Amino acid sequence: MSRFTSVEARIDAAARRVLDRLPAGGISGAFVEFVVFGLKQGWACLFGGALLALLIATRVLWPQDAALARYDFLFLAALALQGTLLATKLEQPAEAVVIFLFHVVGTAMELFKTDAGSWIYPEDNFFRIAGVPLYSGFMYAAVGSYLARVTRIFDMRYSNYPPLAPTVVLAAAIYLNFFTHHFVADVRWLLFAAAGALYFRTWVHFRVFRFTHRMPLLVGFLLVALFIWFAENVGTWSRAWLYPGQEAGWTPVSIHKLGAWYLLMIISFVLVTLVHRPKPLDG
Repeated sequence: MSRFTSVEARIDAAARRVLDRLPAGGISGAFVEFVVFGLKQGWACLFGGALLALLIATRVLWPQDAALARYDFLFLAALALQGTLLATKLEQPAEAVVIFLFHVVGTAMELFKTDAGSWIYPEDNFFRIAGVPLYSGFMYAAVGSYLARVTRIFDMRYSNYPPLAPTVVLAAAIYLNFFTHHFVADVRWLLFAAAGALYFRTWVHFRVFRFTHRMPLLVGFLLVALFIWFAENVGTWSRAWLYPGQEAGWTPVSIHKLGAWYLLMIISFVLVTLVHRPKPLDG
């Protein structure tokens, strides 16, 4: 898979013509790397960031007596956004496959979790299955979109990456536990331990601009999970969904949710590797 679409390649070439004139060493060079890192992260979040902006905008601006329900607008807007990204070559077709896969997996979890009372969607709408608005699957898809995009934009490579089979088994066990812990013991601590044993030697290597950096993959999972937790607070503030206790008025999402997002990150990462196999460092 190419690192860039044709449009992205032109944007990258134009950016490099500017960045190549900037200092390469010392504090100035480090600052350039930092700025480029932030810009690339923002580009990787293109779909998710746009969806989050829609949640905020509709929370503030959507009229209560509108003929079109807010949740239905979000669903149609997400579809239009996806089509626009593909048509303008700001997204690769393979990333659309990842988004569809995440939408299916996420919607299945939503159907169960809302039935179990883990969270609710307080607004009525037309495009829904049972009590789950169809736009909700795009929130999971935003995570998959980010992971697929960040992998290619930073040309990520891996050292000591485990074989595919045990990662799939771990991801399946985590996904199953999200359902079964409502009926039997919650084994998330065993799953944390299994993830640590499987990935503790794995490092992700990524190129920002002039230099290649690295970090433990488990740390990468935690950083992305933390970012999603922040986004989740924005989502519940916007009443995109609500946890028990938030119906009467918004309160921050418990930091304990970070553990669930960490495990979901592992599922997400493994799903992406089914479409884009991890590249070895020397590959």
